[in-house]
Amino acid sequence: MHDIRTIRENPDQFDAALARRGLSGLSSQLMAMDEGRRAKILAAETAQAEQNKASKEVGAAKARGDDAEFARLRALVAEKKAEIARLNDEAGAEDARLRAALAEIPNLPLDEVPDGRDEGGNVEIRRWGSPRNFAFTPKEHFEIEGVKPGLDLATAAKLSGSRFMVLKAALTRVHRALAQFMLDTHTLEHDLTEVWTPVLVRDEAMYGTGNLPKFAEDSYQTTNGWWLIPTSEVTLTNIVAGEIVDEATLPLRMTAHSQCFRSEAGSAGKDTTGILRQHQFEKVEMVTICAPDQALAEHERMTGCAEAILQKLELPYRTVVLCTGDMGFGSQKTHDIEVWLPGQGKYREISSCSTCGTFQARRMNARYRPGGGKPEFLATLNGSGLAVGRTLIAVLENGQQEDGSVNLPTALHPWLGGKTRITPEGVLV
Repeated sequence: MHDIRTIRENPDQFDAALARRGLSGLSSQLMAMDEGRRAKILAAETAQAEQNKASKEVGAAKARGDDAEFARLRALVAEKKAEIARLNDEAGAEDARLRAALAEIPNLPLDEVPDGRDEGGNVEIRRWGSPRNFAFTPKEHFEIEGVKPGLDLATAAKLSGSRFMVLKAALTRVHRALAQFMLDTHTLEHDLTEVWTPVLVRDEAMYGTGNLPKFAEDSYQTTNGWWLIPTSEVTLTNIVAGEIVDEATLPLRMTAHSQCFRSEAGSAGKDTTGILRQHQFEKVEMVTICAPDQALAEHERMTGCAEAILQKLELPYRTVVLCTGDMGFGSQKTHDIEVWLPGQGKYREISSCSTCGTFQARRMNARYRPGGGKPEFLATLNGSGLAVGRTLIAVLENGQQEDGSVNLPTALHPWLGGKTRITPEGVLV
């Protein structure tokens, strides 16, 4: 969320930054709301001063026996009391209207973020690994013979509908091993603290990370009001909601493996085959809480943690900086990491690492005391480290053999009890 005081002080700068995200003229609307709110507050304060003055004069009028003045002053006190209540209610309504408007405005992009309307404006900054040269035409994951016995999309559709999956036998083992491999790498090598969190959260948690109110349709809500998390970014980030964090503990670097739930609103017709885009999936998430001046360095570090997983798995990838038109709502700057999928013959997103500055912390009222002084808002970052299902796809497609078997990455073998491949019959050996 944005600070209305900053907007008042730099309206042109605010509008120029939002214009890069395709929005215009918002500062004047916001400042008009703010002026109305402040006018009500000033009027209430003036009426309060008048009430206080009249209250003091009531006793004096009574003491000197001036009944008419006493009655007038008592009536004035009652009138001002009602006026103050009305003005405070009106100021509260104006404040709520302003906060609601601010809550739907995206974060401002950093100056270094490239301009662009959509993904076509994203800028590649590096590549790692070379796509494998196949002696045969590579297949998509769901077409590989050794994968078919363990991927039961028909049963998933019977149970839950489209965009769900049932994994069996070898695929289940590899899927589980990938998540454990990621967690162990992040905790043992990247110094992230593993956390286990709920998948059901209150409105406040979704609001804190920017998932509400604007993106309610992208998530699922239970009949008693809880929300199913779209990613454990929501829970990990909100750990510091309403807190003043000890500066000595910063940066806080956390990771969690969780089920994630997304309605995939607006994705009709996209990636309808296979398991690339699901309503329910697993992800190993990374979240960092730090001082604002640490955020950019932490962003590079987090991106490196995600890239390290792909390097260990020997999966070619490229890293891009998202342009202003393709960034997420709460992001100041985002790196997308795209893994090579030979079955599709293209790079596809497998991780998105974003620095949000103080945008989420302001919504959550998450602060720290720099140098032991006045509380200031923290910076928050989040990133996939990685999406487990998409990593499974990449492992299967990049390791496929002409006979329908799949060679699994060497780095994963210890988490598979020494097993190294999936046979054409779907057996892990």
